[in-house]
Amino acid sequence: MRNHEVTQTHPLLNSDGSLMEPGWSRKLGQTYSRDRIRAPKFRIKEWDYYLVLNEDFAGAFTLSDDGYIGLQSVSLLNFKEGWEHTETILNPFPMGRFHMPETSERGDVVYRDKRLHMGYFIKDGKRQIRCRFKNFYQGKDFSCDIQLEQPEMDTMVIATPWKEKKTAFYYNQKINCMPASGSMTFDGRTYAFSRETDFGTLDWGRGLWTYANRWYWGSGNQVIGGKAFGFNIGYGFGDTSAASENMLFYDGIGHKLDDVEFHIPADSYMKPWTFSSSDGRFEMEFQPVLDRAARTAAVLIETDQHQVFGRMNGRAVLDDGTALEIKDLMCFAEDVHNRY
Repeated sequence: MRNHEVTQTHPLLNSDGSLMEPGWSRKLGQTYSRDRIRAPKFRIKEWDYYLVLNEDFAGAFTLSDDGYIGLQSVSLLNFKEGWEHTETILNPFPMGRFHMPETSERGDVVYRDKRLHMGYFIKDGKRQIRCRFKNFYQGKDFSCDIQLEQPEMDTMVIATPWKEKKTAFYYNQKINCMPASGSMTFDGRTYAFSRETDFGTLDWGRGLWTYANRWYWGSGNQVIGGKAFGFNIGYGFGDTSAASENMLFYDGIGHKLDDVEFHIPADSYMKPWTFSSSDGRFEMEFQPVLDRAARTAAVLIETDQHQVFGRMNGRAVLDDGTALEIKDLMCFAEDVHNRY
């Protein structure tokens, strides 16, 4: 087990722009500041991504400022009917003008243009996602008003460097197990979330990356034994020798895992996958239901992603050795290539 836990509060970056203390933590203890980054503004990447999901449908929402391009998107996924639609708006050279907050704990994010008005709002331990997307799909509008509750609980925070570039870093927080309520509306139908069974996840990230990367990420939430269970798994991004980003959550407590490997069929993302772990604590089978495949190419950027939604079955082991049986947990696992 190599995983170094960061427990002290201090700046994320040294004066030369390098990470002060690579590792993982349960909270945002290291403080991020754009002013300490040693790179041009067009190289800085900042994003907030929410996924709100249940057995039958999901919504995904991205607001981002990636330096020389901004990417704002909304996805609506219908698992029962087997379809999804993602609509994306690209913005040239935002370079900080979207004023993404330097912490996930406070500060609103609002984006507006002639088609899309979307905002994330934090107040009194709750997060709100509000959106109206004109002409979202087939001439029809999309709207949502979703509330996520964030009780006191552990999260997954990772500070990762790159071996090949001293000032490159990835600072990321994943918040699982946030009970979801509210609804999405499209094409005369309302997709309502229930806080008793449905959850939202936040992927909050800030960083300075190298140009070309490929990563794997998976996440899911479920009620097990009357308590909220969630997981975050992933690898491939930067130098993870200090810590992995693999973690279980149960009843508000985080349980750290070592390495997890994705076994993806070479000929189809829609065939069954498996997952194995170096410590034997995350052994799963995954049956895909829907592949949200997307490719974007615009001058300097290219993204090729397969975010595959499906059902997970297997066993997850907590720090004290308690084994949880995972049954038909609706979640996602993705394989992403990015050049930007």
